Amino acid sequence: MEQKEQSSMEEKQTGRKRILIFLAVTFAVTYFIEIVMIAPLAGSSDVNEAMAAQRLLSGVMFVPALGAVLARILTKEGFMGTNLYFTINLKENLRYYGLVWLGFGILIIAGAALYFALFPACYDGNLGYAGAAFNAAAKEPYSDEQIRQIVMNQVLMGFVIAPFANLVNCFGEEWGWRGYLLPKLLKQMKVVPAVLLCGLVWGLWHGPLIALGHNYGTGYPGFPVTGILAMCFFCVVMGTILSYVTIRTRSCIPAIMGHGMINGFSSVGILFTSLEHPYNVFLGPMPVGLIGGAGFIALAAFLLWKLYREEKNG
Repeated sequence: MEQKEQSSMEEKQTGRKRILIFLAVTFAVTYFIEIVMIAPLAGSSDVNEAMAAQRLLSGVMFVPALGAVLARILTKEGFMGTNLYFTINLKENLRYYGLVWLGFGILIIAGAALYFALFPACYDGNLGYAGAAFNAAAKEPYSDEQIRQIVMNQVLMGFVIAPFANLVNCFGEEWGWRGYLLPKLLKQMKVVPAVLLCGLVWGLWHGPLIALGHNYGTGYPGFPVTGILAMCFFCVVMGTILSYVTIRTRSCIPAIMGHGMINGFSSVGILFTSLEHPYNVFLGPMPVGLIGGAGFIALAAFLLWKLYREEKNG
């Protein structure tokens, strides 16, 4: 019995070491790239510098995967004989894939609709904001009918292909957060704190980007702390849902698809906003706002309660 307890303690110590190495690598590399390399290029009017910043930003999404690889190598965990969370079992897990694809798409649209219902002045059925954005990059102005067609095509295509168009980049994050960190945390603590901590860490990881104006801009009260706190809340909510499907499927593939849906489709509500009445990003219409993300918040709370009940009941 004592030998078994000692073995369990040693396993937990090794797990904590792996978590610390993963976090140290992931945060150090990410913060260095964003603060030292991306920040000087942010807001540049030079096309080449703006493109370089965008490439660096895309590359940052692979850093959590790099952290997982280095943690496995440095602690001699290796890649054989362990669950890498890459399995795909559509037959048994179809409902979870449906949740992160169709379910997420519906929640994004419903959140935007709720925001516009509560703030009707922010809605523009004539697509003024979208028209201004499209015409700014066009050689000749689009007609109102052309703008409507472009918006409809973007909404439909985004709903269908977003999870797949972002698979590669989102793999870089999700294999780190849900495929490596989450399983390690689950061996250290109960499921609810593990899921919440994983989401919180994910949110803090975005800190420098939020300080650069990502998602929330820069001209809000309490900048950038308010934005970082809002991002942490958003990541805890989304992370709870992504962690739930990862736990259920023992794979990070559904989480990758869900992350891709959020990245590729969550801004759809902006296309319907008014130029005269700017939206409040902390409220909506995107799911990073409390109203735009109301459906995700409710779903995350329910899934967290479900995980708690299942663990409590054995």
